[in-house]
Amino acid sequence: MQYLTQCFAAALALFFVSVTVTAQNAPNENVGPAVGSVLSLDFAATDQTGTPRNFDSFVGENGAVVVFYRSAKWCPFCQMQLIDLNTNAVEAIKERGYGLAAISYDKVSDLERFHKKWRVAFPMLSDEGSAMIDTLGLRNPHYKEGHYAHGVPYPVILVLDQDKKVTAKLLRESYRERPEPEVILETLDALSSTGR
Repeated sequence: MQYLTQCFAAALALFFVSVTVTAQNAPNENVGPAVGSVLSLDFAATDQTGTPRNFDSFVGENGAVVVFYRSAKWCPFCQMQLIDLNTNAVEAIKERGYGLAAISYDKVSDLERFHKKWRVAFPMLSDEGSAMIDTLGLRNPHYKEGHYAHGVPYPVILVLDQDKKVTAKLLRESYRERPEPEVILETLDALSSTGR
């Protein structure tokens, strides 16, 4: 009986640790810029091909979908998201008059490796040092200096109009889940139908 009690206590402790870790890494709606706010950020960075980029270089006639993700180097959930966007969303987003860009704290060399493997058809911007991530209030504060994930953003998708006004913000409760391409496209269609 004592053995079973100890096992139950250990399992309960693991459950609470798991819940705590998930909660620490879960964004909430207050993370990042609010819907309706206008960003002064120009998104100046280097993409996966070594090309300097800014907002004007990827915005479409209706605006841009800007995907903040943790890492193309080590985060499997981010890798799946980027591949899914590349396979199932980039062309449909362009057809709706929006540009697409993805931003992480990864080095350009890490983005280049991912790009060569998957032939990514949209800019993957390197925010090494997390300056843009910090400016937008998207840094996950639970990774301290010295940790390999120090500087990662919460995974959030911002939909911006041509004037960099935030017209939508998409996120999930856990960093393991991301808004599906269908959700992004439905959001763009809804914005189009309301004239935003």
